[in-house]
Amino acid sequence: MEKPLVECVPNFSEGRDRTKIEAIADAIRSVQGVFLLDVDPGVDTNRTVYTFIGPPEAVKEAALEAARVAFKLIDMRTHRGAHPRIGALDVCPFVPVSGVSMEECIEISRDFGKKLSEELNVPVYLYEKSATRPERRSLADIRTGEYEGLENKLADPAWQPDFGPTHFTPRWGATVTGAREFLIAYNINLNTKDKRVAHDIALSIRESGRTIRDSNGNTIKVPGLLQAVRAIGWYIESYQCAQVSINILDFRTTPLYVVFDAVKKEAEARGIYVIGSELIGLIPLEAICVCGRYYRQKAGKSPGLSDEELVELAVQTLGLRSVQPFEPEKKIIEWAIRKEGALVSKKVSSFVDTVSSDSPAPGGGSVAALAGALGSALAAMDANLTVGKKGYEGVSETLSTLGIKAQRLKNDLLEIVDEDTAAFNAVMDAMRLPRSTDAERIARDLAIEKANKLAAGVPLKTARFCLEAMRLCLEAVETGNLNSATDAATGCLMAWAGLSGAVLNVRINIKTLSDEQFACTASKECDSLEIEATQLRQDLEKSIPSILGLR
Repeated sequence: MEKPLVECVPNFSEGRDRTKIEAIADAIRSVQGVFLLDVDPGVDTNRTVYTFIGPPEAVKEAALEAARVAFKLIDMRTHRGAHPRIGALDVCPFVPVSGVSMEECIEISRDFGKKLSEELNVPVYLYEKSATRPERRSLADIRTGEYEGLENKLADPAWQPDFGPTHFTPRWGATVTGAREFLIAYNINLNTKDKRVAHDIALSIRESGRTIRDSNGNTIKVPGLLQAVRAIGWYIESYQCAQVSINILDFRTTPLYVVFDAVKKEAEARGIYVIGSELIGLIPLEAICVCGRYYRQKAGKSPGLSDEELVELAVQTLGLRSVQPFEPEKKIIEWAIRKEGALVSKKVSSFVDTVSSDSPAPGGGSVAALAGALGSALAAMDANLTVGKKGYEGVSETLSTLGIKAQRLKNDLLEIVDEDTAAFNAVMDAMRLPRSTDAERIARDLAIEKANKLAAGVPLKTARFCLEAMRLCLEAVETGNLNSATDAATGCLMAWAGLSGAVLNVRINIKTLSDEQFACTASKECDSLEIEATQLRQDLEKSIPSILGLR
């Protein structure tokens, strides 16, 4: 259950006036839920690139807030800079990071463009994945003629904007927006200072490849090895080595490990070696975890490790600390913005002491989620103790997949430990609202109803996850390493306890709801969850004698 996160990287045509740059930054920061990760002004280019991330609607609103401020501060009639540009907010891409599809980002960009054009009465073009026609996919094509040629461009029927007026707006120019994939800037270090060798490798791997002449002098285009990859070679004086400098345009099409291994193979074919690599900027968690899973499977082991272990394996194998420190908590997007839960970040003894105090929260809901997380962890453990073991070759692929699922489920349930306590606190906050007047009483009743729905919805989610944990544990019992089958069985029982406790919390929280349909639907789902959980526990009990060697 990945949290929906979208990255936005707007480029504003102002890179010299710190007051204006900070005013736009403050507008982004003002939107709750948005994290401003970077502000990169360029004096020569006279543009500033802002990088921020958050939930889809919050990110869209932050982009609009930044544009509103820029509309008051930037006047393109006096703008000069080295970088190509077409407007005050030159380009505003939206990038899916996690829990959000490209289609959703396309809709976000289109809604942003429509609202921007309506509110500020400015022309807006759609590009990349959001483009309405093929000739508008490229930003460079839309920018042709730049701001100075925009008035003539708008007069051309072929270049009517996707949103907004067709007349020239001198103060603003035009804005280009759209959805694109996450771009990873990645450099691979070679044990040579010869940049020509690095560039030759770059020509071999990049998608566009190289141009050569045949024996007749005809120009032939030779495609490169890797899709969605751009690359060049250069020499870095401070590192005393040549690098293959790479942009990965779509890490799902061509993962980081594929690029690394391709460069390594090409380098060795030329008698040189890869001595490490570096990431420029931030990277999505999945983009680096997939590398850890790949190298783990390559070693004949289960890829179902924790995110932390997968990241460390990838960092070591790719040599990401070879030329400068690599701090995962600063380089991985999801970790750079995460806030550790007050409960899950405690020591075990401190958590248990907190539960045992006279405070009503954390209570049964949080403990139920923790029980489910521990059950999931034991399923992953069994998978990790099975894959690569002699005699279990036939189930290695199944158990590898199980381990990955169990780790993700564990993470989801750990998040709920704090989420459940927050839901309970929301109920308490609603009950403390004033009720002196009729209006206050109505507002209080509505707030309590909303909070109780949340307080029921969170443990219902816990119960669903716990049931999935039971399924995984039982599968591990039946197909995994016999020596750890009792561990998986224990996990199944822990998840059963978590489900049972979560269902109790759902039932107590729906008792006072006015929304009878919501309460009825939740109650029926609880019945269904309990029926399947009971069956799974019975199946486990039938398997236990075999596990213990009693039959």
